[in-house]
Amino acid sequence: MNTASPITALKGVGEKTAALFHRVGVDTVGELLSYYPRAYDIYEKPVTFANLEPDRVQAVSGFVHRAPDTKRMSRLTVTTLTLEEFGAYLHLSWFNMPFLRNSIVPGGTYIFRGRVQKKKGRLVMEQPDLYTPADYEALLDTMQPIYGLTAGLSNKTVTKAVRQALDELQLDSEYLPAQIRSDQELAEYNFALRAIHFPVRQEDLLLARKRLVFDEFFLFILALRQMKEQTEGEKNGCPIRAGEWTECLLQSLPYALTGAQQRVWQEIQSDLSGETVMNRLVQGDVGSGKTVVAVLALLAAAENGYQGALMAPTEVLARQHAQSVAELLENCGLEEKVETVLLTGSMTAKEKREAYARIESGEAKLVIGTHALIQEKVQFHRLGLVVTDEQHRFGVRQRETLADKGQHPHVLVMSATPIPRTLAIIVYGDLDVSVIDEMPVGRLPIKNCVVDESWRPNAYRFLEKETAAGRQAYVICPMVEENPELEIENVVDYTKKLKENLNPSITIEYLHGKMKPAQKNEIMERFAAGEIQILVSTTVIEVGVNVPNATVMMVENAERFGLAQLHQLRGRVGRGKYQSYCIFISGTDNKDTRKRLEILNKSNDGFYIASEDLKLRGPGDLFGVRQSGLLEFKIGDIFTDARILQAASEEAAKLKRQDPDLELLEHQALKKRLLKYRDEGLRRMSL
Repeated sequence: MNTASPITALKGVGEKTAALFHRVGVDTVGELLSYYPRAYDIYEKPVTFANLEPDRVQAVSGFVHRAPDTKRMSRLTVTTLTLEEFGAYLHLSWFNMPFLRNSIVPGGTYIFRGRVQKKKGRLVMEQPDLYTPADYEALLDTMQPIYGLTAGLSNKTVTKAVRQALDELQLDSEYLPAQIRSDQELAEYNFALRAIHFPVRQEDLLLARKRLVFDEFFLFILALRQMKEQTEGEKNGCPIRAGEWTECLLQSLPYALTGAQQRVWQEIQSDLSGETVMNRLVQGDVGSGKTVVAVLALLAAAENGYQGALMAPTEVLARQHAQSVAELLENCGLEEKVETVLLTGSMTAKEKREAYARIESGEAKLVIGTHALIQEKVQFHRLGLVVTDEQHRFGVRQRETLADKGQHPHVLVMSATPIPRTLAIIVYGDLDVSVIDEMPVGRLPIKNCVVDESWRPNAYRFLEKETAAGRQAYVICPMVEENPELEIENVVDYTKKLKENLNPSITIEYLHGKMKPAQKNEIMERFAAGEIQILVSTTVIEVGVNVPNATVMMVENAERFGLAQLHQLRGRVGRGKYQSYCIFISGTDNKDTRKRLEILNKSNDGFYIASEDLKLRGPGDLFGVRQSGLLEFKIGDIFTDARILQAASEEAAKLKRQDPDLELLEHQALKKRLLKYRDEGLRRMSL
């Protein structure tokens, strides 16, 4: 067995279990070992009822006087038990676990362990784990890994598989040069791999995590620098110069470009007409006006006889871009000269064939769509520019796909993730970075408030007031399906609740990621047209949707989102002429969480929010909410691990100076590991 062996090489992992592992992105033994725990359970001594703290996982020892009660409620079976200790009570409940009635015997003492909550003045534990005193004694002070799961895949199954793989597998030999390990005080690789899954002490876990985060960043940066070397000198086969069409568009805009937009447009023009192919990132806060700069570049490509492609992360956004571009072209009288084609996955076979034909013939000058744009069937006539977003960065595979078709287009990446420039230069090592650091004049700043759940009725009245004035609102919930273990509002049930609590004349609909594209498009089109007044949604709404009449963004369970994500959500309002509001409802009294949310309350500047959040959380915050879906590193996070990212960047630069092609004997193991990473890691990250 080796890291490339299928997961079924492990005992107890048959085809059914392998299918469950596949759902979480694990198909090989190597992928299993890099499927790191998302948190750890530290089994501490049971506490007295008087020392129970809300919002913490704790254990209690309880004597059972009477058998638990079991009730059936629609699709749920609820088992309840009340424990008493010196006049204090703890109320326990379990969902769909009726067998516990036979497991918990009156007259016995058990250990119950779970998250403590305070509801209506009562201490409660929902879904606590059950142990005999002897079983719990064996677990005391140990750190048990908690993995990300999917329906049908238990934590026990993952833990058992990982333990078996670590015991039976010949692990990789050390590949980091000794000098780097010494300078950065990094643990040995195999120690780190074992300790990240099964740490004996907190110190071991910190050492393991530091090593694995460093490796991930270090390999990523080396691979990016190799990519930059390959594309840096690539001759510009599509020289593009701005002409009458871009000037016409600028003149037709109802506003002047900000100084920052003008500066970035100049940088893009210089790249497009330069000697080498453009690979540029345009970074700007939500609402800073990145799209119009991208359209100027696409229009310049069309005027010079090339095709431009605009790739959006979702079909909803692709349609919205197509509509925005159509309006801009119509305003400056270019709609007939610049034919635009929309290409998405939900189009009929006939519609797709027609689109393919117009793209291949060159009739289509601007092509807008999802990643369907770079499928095999799409043959561009003369592609000169690709504009994409940071979540679907235009990378290795996509460049190869187009290069195989004889195309070497300019690439423009748009990012609304507010990364401090020092980090952006490292993370986007293969791109030149431009920043739009100025907001359009005349925008009313969004008014924010962070409140607890008791304020919800006031929020409902406010929604009624805004919709009565003709405005629209978003309400964001973090989950789609009900999970009884967590007090999280879900979209479907929340929509019912809103309909019960608000004026019946208000039209309320919901939207979530599991809906079919056609359903999502229909809902978004109705919302954009003003037919839906309140849209209840998951974060599927986060990216780029533009409805200027929407003035309220209300986020339930705000504590469950990263600040960067909340800031992106807030960017869906404040896009029109009306005053906009953002209401963050937090379901926890945790002081640190409130402090984090207060950063959003004070400022609408994404770059300030990112840097303040970084200060507050610090690089030692192991398992906080991930700040960015920007680059799906397996263990590192560019915000919380900024210092390690900086160190990895410096070591990569030093190594490239000493041995640019990794030819020295002591660098051969690293060279081999880097080749493997470029083949697997970068491709997985769509770079």
